[in-house]
Amino acid sequence: MKSKWIVGIDEAGRGPLAGPVSVGLVMVPVDFDWGMIPGVRDSKKLSEKKREAVFARVQEMQKEGMVQYVVKSVSAKSIDSKGIAPAVRRAIKAGLEELSCGPEATMVKLDGSLRAPSSFTHQQTIIKGDDKELVIGLASIMAKVTRDRYMVMQDKKYPVYGFAGHKGYGTKAHREAIAQHGFSPIHRQSYCKSIELL
Repeated sequence: MKSKWIVGIDEAGRGPLAGPVSVGLVMVPVDFDWGMIPGVRDSKKLSEKKREAVFARVQEMQKEGMVQYVVKSVSAKSIDSKGIAPAVRRAIKAGLEELSCGPEATMVKLDGSLRAPSSFTHQQTIIKGDDKELVIGLASIMAKVTRDRYMVMQDKKYPVYGFAGHKGYGTKAHREAIAQHGFSPIHRQSYCKSIELL
């Protein structure tokens, strides 16, 4: 059976000291017209404004039934207890279940070292896929915008850490804030072992 759908999968937030890891999944028909979503590429190479514009466009298109997307986030607590790789695997599985795409009719394209469940026999892991495949680039945008918005909300709850600026990544200012104030409930303590608390 030929694939009817392509699903792109990428993650945002594998490396930060705080916040969730978010996995974006985007499902489009095989003959999707990418001209309808201009400016799609690896989310890291786009400005925040450009990412937000693409995100809003995809939300409109989802309402019209032209695209489906889902972002699954796994908490810092879960990453600490189970590890990052199992957390990402669980998010991929949950996202594919929510998209309810049948494995036999779906081609899954994933970035970097990611894998879909083995029931998806048509899958391809592509190094730097977020820059080579538009469907993976779009998944990276959906994941990053969702995660960044969450971190901006957390900044209001825990203002001493500056989450709105660095989004949980290990900047000098962030490390100093952890040393001074200790951990918030959204810190990955397993990622902060080198930081000595004052």
